[in-house]
Amino acid sequence: MYDLVLLTDSRFTADYILDEYSENVILEDGLLMCALADKGLNVHKTHWNDVHMDWSQTRTAIIRTTWDIYEDGNFSKFEQWLENVKSQTQLINEYSTVRWNLDKHYLIELNEKGIQIPPTIFIEKGDTRSLNEVLTTSKWQNPILKPAISGGGRHTYKLDNNDISEISPVYAQLIQEESMLLQEFQHNVVRKGELTLMVFGGKYSHAVLKKAKPGDFRVQDDFGGTVHPYSPSPEEIAFAEKVVSVCDPTPLQARVDFIWDNNEALCVSELELIEPELWFRNKSGSADQLAELIVKKYFG
Repeated sequence: MYDLVLLTDSRFTADYILDEYSENVILEDGLLMCALADKGLNVHKTHWNDVHMDWSQTRTAIIRTTWDIYEDGNFSKFEQWLENVKSQTQLINEYSTVRWNLDKHYLIELNEKGIQIPPTIFIEKGDTRSLNEVLTTSKWQNPILKPAISGGGRHTYKLDNNDISEISPVYAQLIQEESMLLQEFQHNVVRKGELTLMVFGGKYSHAVLKKAKPGDFRVQDDFGGTVHPYSPSPEEIAFAEKVVSVCDPTPLQARVDFIWDNNEALCVSELELIEPELWFRNKSGSADQLAELIVKKYFG
């Protein structure tokens, strides 16, 4: 019987390090596991789709580095796994939070609760309009197109309204399978980067600044983006904590990604509550901070 199982994907359960990417993942998972073990918990790590795992044999399970769930064929399996496991163990974050945060339609709810987001148009599955028709409706120059359910920059495109011939057939197939969203391009993501603030139990912990490589707009390291130390202003901290405060229940682990929009106002690009990279390695004691909250809430 485990107190907590840390969930990853199968690439990160090996005893050896494959590359720098997996080295960081294994380090991050290890920091949290050590912090939890130091507080007396019996901790185990496995991948979310481990067929040999009896999920009723753990009191809690924290979804950490399950970054393969957006790969082809895996998302529907992950949804099935969620439905199966929710009655067998306590998920961290809560099941309802995970379900809500899986689909970027959550941005609509954030906006309705007073949280600024980039101007966004949701294009629902099965929409029969061509990509060019959608773009004409938006009247935006070089908008961003992305799926409503995705991670790691999957099928994320910056569109040149004058030449979308390569993206149009991809879009035509995707929209028959899933919802998409179109967002006005916010130029500061290239000029200034994207702020990422870690918020544990509703309180700010630490931050990083992500920057795209020259000539790109995607800040993910998968596309050459880089991560830099960052000390946020009181305004930026307050904004991140406000974003998390509108969530019910308050998530224990949260990452608020936000940018300065075209009017220099702060706006949320993503709210990561499922399997966020939390950069424990960038701030000593941050893994202990999250571990303390877990112990207090579920084992106190």
